[in-house]
Amino acid sequence: MTRSDLIDAMAEGANISRHQATRALDALTARLIGALGEGEKVTLLNFGAFTVVQRAARPGLHPKTGESIEIPAQRVVRFKPGKGLKDALAR
Repeated sequence: MTRSDLIDAMAEGANISRHQATRALDALTARLIGALGEGEKVTLLNFGAFTVVQRAARPGLHPKTGESIEIPAQRVVRFKPGKGLKDALAR
């Protein structure tokens, strides 16, 4: 599903215009990015939870040359699916 497909589905499901659905999706993603950027946990009931975790630096291999490199530490987003999503996928 692409962003455009999601906007179309939101517009149809909520009986709103495509423009309104676009604005709603933009507002949602902006707030999610803002909250995660501040280190907050974002939980959507029956869907899942997004959290930011610190990934430690680790050794790796350069894929082209095979030489050993150091992959730097970084903050990454983790997603843990909620019960509703797990149940929907189990069907």
